[in-house]
Amino acid sequence: QVQLVESGGGLVQAGGSLRLSCAASGLTFSRYGMGWFRQAPGKEREFVAAISWRGGNTPYADSAKGRFTISRDNAKNTMYLQMNNLKPEDTTVYYCAAAPLARSLWIPASYDYWGQGTQVTVSS
Repeated sequence: QVQLVESGGGLVQAGGSLRLSCAASGLTFSRYGMGWFRQAPGKEREFVAAISWRGGNTPYADSAKGRFTISRDNAKNTMYLQMNNLKPEDTTVYYCAAAPLARSLWIPASYDYWGQGTQVTVSS
């Protein structure tokens, strides 16, 4: 049974930082492209960042470029999202996801497995 468990969300002031983690089990982690998405109530799921199998390809949404850094540790079956200079508009639930093919990682339909999400709240 595949499980993706996000952690690290919370409440932070604008300009602050958070580091999200996504712990994976039940799959060969190093063979999956991984991604972070976010979704506000009533809105579509939005791509944030993704990382290929070995980390050589890391696309970012424009809103994340220069502030967020995605990484992975295949030995620990864990992916991370370092978020710096957070803004109130970053407030929402963040989801990690696993894709069997490391292409089109900015598209939600590319992913087979999803975590339950972690709430990030940025106060102004």
